[in-house]
Amino acid sequence: MKIYILTDLEGVAMVSRFSQTREEGPQKETAMRLLTQELNAAVDGILDVDAGAEIVAWDGHGTGGIDVLEFHPQAKLIARGPIRPPYYLDETYDALFFLGQHAMAGTSNAPLSHTYSSLSIEYYKLNGKEIGEFGCRAALAGTFNVPTVFISGDDKAVAEAKELIPDIYGVETKHGLGQELALHLSPQRSRELIRETAAEACRHITKIAPFKIDPPYTFEVRVLEGKSIDGYLQRGAEKIDDRTVRWHTDDLCTLSI
Repeated sequence: MKIYILTDLEGVAMVSRFSQTREEGPQKETAMRLLTQELNAAVDGILDVDAGAEIVAWDGHGTGGIDVLEFHPQAKLIARGPIRPPYYLDETYDALFFLGQHAMAGTSNAPLSHTYSSLSIEYYKLNGKEIGEFGCRAALAGTFNVPTVFISGDDKAVAEAKELIPDIYGVETKHGLGQELALHLSPQRSRELIRETAAEACRHITKIAPFKIDPPYTFEVRVLEGKSIDGYLQRGAEKIDDRTVRWHTDDLCTLSI
């Protein structure tokens, strides 16, 4: 079995303030340890099913989210660095896991919700439908026929995932009460559920179809008030208005997802 785990920091139990995810220092260091412990629990769950599994994790949080000193000894890590889609995910993987996931920008009462950048992006749309990080990257995996079978994060992130993949295995680490407020599971309980549920997901990989969005693709990005679209235009985007750009392509890997 070969599993790819995509990690983020905002969906971890006991993380619900932007200061925990953006600002270097003790708060972020604690959040990183919590994420790494949840990641290690997921790895243990996979190994409970297949002791010889090959497990690759990508630290998908913008400023880094993994405490490398506590990273599981039986997994491998793609650490933060210059990387583009498809993030070394390919058809050799049996499944994609999301760990520490948050909901898309604009989701009501979803802690730390955003779409790629909480500081600059109002929304992403793919083929006319608003889509978040989960949907974009699950669809990316689908182009390689890789199913997305597991997600952990806040309840709104899990609900977003289940809208697209109803049979996905999910762990709600917290219940969102606002943009920076949540009712959390304890870290220990969160890790227990992640390990149990990761194992269940591995036992049922073949029952979950890859999530696919058929080409051609129209991809639209709208930035927040006061933010520039110049960088997108330099990368070949079509200008719609002063805050919105669009691409047309047959290949998701060419997009900023």
